[in-house]
Amino acid sequence: MLVGWSLLALSLVCVRWINPPFTAVHIERRVQSWIHRKPYHKRYTFVRLDRISPDFQHAVIAAEDGRFYGHHGFDWHEMQTAVEANLEKGRGRGASTITQQLVKNLFFGTGRSFLRKGAEFTLVPVAELVLGKRRILELYLNVVEWGPGVYGAEAASRYHYRISANRVDREQGARLAAILPAPLRWRPEHMSDYSAIILERMRQMGW
Repeated sequence: MLVGWSLLALSLVCVRWINPPFTAVHIERRVQSWIHRKPYHKRYTFVRLDRISPDFQHAVIAAEDGRFYGHHGFDWHEMQTAVEANLEKGRGRGASTITQQLVKNLFFGTGRSFLRKGAEFTLVPVAELVLGKRRILELYLNVVEWGPGVYGAEAASRYHYRISANRVDREQGARLAAILPAPLRWRPEHMSDYSAIILERMRQMGW
């Protein structure tokens, strides 16, 4: 187990400079297409952070991790809020940060297990230390799933709006950010209510 963890930690050091050609989620979706004998077309183009519009970046941060620049990988306040909400309502509520989601996307896929969560918990501080916030955000925006076979901001912008990521405006960015919790089921054009909430969060955050 220690050897496996060390390899993952080394991989995090490598992606500080090397853009990942694939992730665990990419592999998972490919295998699922084979098992279910469904067509699969991968859309994945890695672009620099400055090739993703600030509005798009801000929308994702507002939607996924509002305290991204203020924590060190774990948002303990949001975790406490999530636990209280789960106890009160009797249902699950996520509290993963962008760093946690990046680690999960890169190495563990969409499955859930205590073993995976334990490994994720120890790798998140490594990611924060060796990558830094700018690279974490750049990696996340480029690898996260945004539709069937659609990975990253550039592919998402072209797939959903037929434009490049650097041309995404506030409204489009909010709608794209709104589908991240369920990108295989949700579409930007159907996310008016949630995108409005994201836009208000952006306004409150000074964006």
